[in-house]
Order: sequence, then structure tokens, then C-alpha cells
Amino acid sequence: QVLLAESGGGSVQAGGSLRLSCAASGRTFSSYGVGWFRQAPGKEREFVAAISRLGVSTNYADSVKGRFTISRDNAKNTVYLQMNSLKPEDTAVYYCGAGVITGSAKERPSRYDYWGQGTQVTVSS
Repeated sequence: QVLLAESGGGSVQAGGSLRLSCAASGRTFSSYGVGWFRQAPGKEREFVAAISRLGVSTNYADSVKGRFTISRDNAKNTVYLQMNSLKPEDTAVYYCGAGVITGSAKERPSRYDYWGQGTQVTVSS
């Protein structure tokens, strides 16, 4: 069992930055890959970024590539999402998920076993 809790959301102007954190409970956190997803009102949950269980491999959606960076500190049971050059279209609730996932499945929300409650990110123009 893994419990996840996101934090770090807020309201910023376009061009600003935020760092989201996903804190996990449980001693087996390093056994799981972690993904960040976002969901805007009326839209489906979409993939943002993912990191492998030891942090060796990362993947990004094209829409955030070059602006967002995912990282993890397994000693602190935490995954981070550094978001720079934010745009109004980045506005959404951001969720982190954890699961035993490989390959293209990283981009599919249904493949994640555990989810946090989400944190709101609002970017104004």
C-alpha cells in the first residue's frame, strides 16, 4: 500500500514557476514508477511526465518538454515536478500516481495503482 500526497500548487502568472511535490508513505516507494498527470475541467486526465523507480529514466508529454522537469528522492519518498515558463493552458489539477509500469504504459492513467488527491495549478495571462 502506498499513500500519495501532492503539494506545491498555487496561482502564478504566465512565465512563472512552481515546484510540485508528491510525498509517499510506505517503505517500498522505490519499487514504483511515478507519473504526473493533470486534469482540466471538462477534460480527461492527461499524462505530463513520468520517472522510473530509481530515477534513471524520464518521459515527458510534448506539451511540457523543455519546460517541466521530473525528479525523485527515494530517501525522502518524494517525487518532484519543477514547472517553468508556465502557460495558461497548464492550468489544471495535477495528480501523481504510482505503479509498476514499463514502456508506453507510463502514459496511461489506468495503469497506475495509487493516486494522490491532487493540487490545483492556475496560470493567469
